[in-house]
Amino acid sequence: MQSMTEKESKATLAELGARVRAWRARRGMTRKQLAADSGLSERFLADVESGRGNVSINSLEGAARALNLSLLDLLQDAPRPALARAQGLLARLDDAQLDRACSLLASTFGLADAQGRERRIALIGLRGAGKTTLGAQLAAQRGVAFVELDREIEREAGTSMNEILLLHGQSGYRRYERRALLRIADQHAQGVVMTTGGSIVSERETFDLLQSHFYCVWVKANPEEHMSRVVAQGDMRPFDTTRGATAEALDDIKRILASREALYARADAVIDTAARSVKQSLKDLQRAVPAFETIKEAA
Repeated sequence: MQSMTEKESKATLAELGARVRAWRARRGMTRKQLAADSGLSERFLADVESGRGNVSINSLEGAARALNLSLLDLLQDAPRPALARAQGLLARLDDAQLDRACSLLASTFGLADAQGRERRIALIGLRGAGKTTLGAQLAAQRGVAFVELDREIEREAGTSMNEILLLHGQSGYRRYERRALLRIADQHAQGVVMTTGGSIVSERETFDLLQSHFYCVWVKANPEEHMSRVVAQGDMRPFDTTRGATAEALDDIKRILASREALYARADAVIDTAARSVKQSLKDLQRAVPAFETIKEAA
């Protein structure tokens, strides 16, 4: 019979493994990518994520760095005390009051770029939802530029996405991402439609920056449609298909969606493209964003 100490130890390892697995899913990283970035073996990471590995502090720090986290971010259970108090107050408000509270916080503490924000549309969500197709059409309709943040990050770094991650890791990639975001917002003050990478919401500082400068729309679909569209595109990043198992890739999609759902839901608006044609989804998107003509007249 196990002692209480042994049971607690196993529970701690299981919780730690679950956190590493959840953060990896939220970042959209395969275990192979995390192993390469952290210097740890895939076998060791598999043991850690399943609660079997007795990980050292050094190994945990390596995994945290590769995930672009601090060790405390990976270990802590609760938010900062002041943040917990604020959340307790906000939890008492209804939806209309929450909207007012967000506006007050943004204006009081400089968290929002109110001027021009609604002219700049950012489409967020997992790959395969239809962001690029819908974004390009919406931009053409509004008579503004269409940009893909991934391509602008490559321009900022002067190299490909794979090379950025290889040379600079997640933290370096996120630095280029924030710089590209600010440049796009500055260059397109009069309006733009932009698509973002699916994992941008998992970086609190970057997502806050995005929301302060862009009107964000979550373009979503069900896991099966995400899967079929990604397969049709012929590019399975970031899903792990090394074993050629479609079912496992679909599980990856479901896990990533589940880990990011609350973050995506912070968007200003949501459209669901599941079982919708491009024409129908474009109409949904048009209704979801501020009318461009009204914005120009107000200016």
